[in-house]
Amino acid sequence: MKRSSRVRACATTTVGVLALSLITGCGGGDSDESKNSGASATTQAGKTAKTAKAATEAELEKLLVTTADVTGYKAESTTAEAKAADSKSDLKIAAEVCAPIAYAVSGFAPGDEAAVVQGKVTQDAKKPTDAASESTDDVPDAEWQAEFAESMNIDMTFLTLSSYDGDGAEKAMKAVSDAVAGCTGGFSISGSTDNTKYTKIAPVKASGVGDESVAFSATGEPEEPDGATGFTYGEVVRYGNTIAAYTTINLSKVVSGKPYTISAPVVKAQSARLK
Repeated sequence: MKRSSRVRACATTTVGVLALSLITGCGGGDSDESKNSGASATTQAGKTAKTAKAATEAELEKLLVTTADVTGYKAESTTAEAKAADSKSDLKIAAEVCAPIAYAVSGFAPGDEAAVVQGKVTQDAKKPTDAASESTDDVPDAEWQAEFAESMNIDMTFLTLSSYDGDGAEKAMKAVSDAVAGCTGGFSISGSTDNTKYTKIAPVKASGVGDESVAFSATGEPEEPDGATGFTYGEVVRYGNTIAAYTTINLSKVVSGKPYTISAPVVKAQSARLK
């Protein structure tokens, strides 16, 4: 399953060519929580005034989560990288109703935003054990593979902050919720360099933060007939007239097929900055 060049550009700087091949070729299994949960959105009190004025890009940059906000993670802005990659106009989405999800999983804002910025939050690398520190010639293959998998057990979260005039953010959230309900059979995305097909969209339990939150899993079609099925997990949260969209990748769990979810510490830290 291929991913947006915007997401791949950020991933490459963090985990290198090997990790990139794992991201584009494999996927993690669906979580038990996602299978058991029927909640696609959580709504809290508070609505955006129709006269609300969108934040500027500079103002949004100041709202991005920082390394100081979330212990055990490194946070950085990737807005400049995102601008150098594909734009929304480069995407062709087979089903119009699915566009908000397609944008979210590709690193774009889900609606008709007035301003947008991007960030990446990477969990600190785990310290290697004694076995992982030894020469691979001295370590049994199975043990070395287990140590390597553990070293890749790191959450990497891509996030997008977008701001909207008037009730644009509320309309964008409704579009995301409608997409989760209306795109259960999946959709395809064509970009300037990528083609991706998702075969299933399913609601998962949202974090419940912000004024509204919608979470989903997207099942990707394998690139090869006998290839691994890829899963993308996303969450979109509204705070007034600002929307935060998250996608988390954990390479170890992608390869092993173990379930993973949106990184809760990142959502909590970013939420604190947007309240």
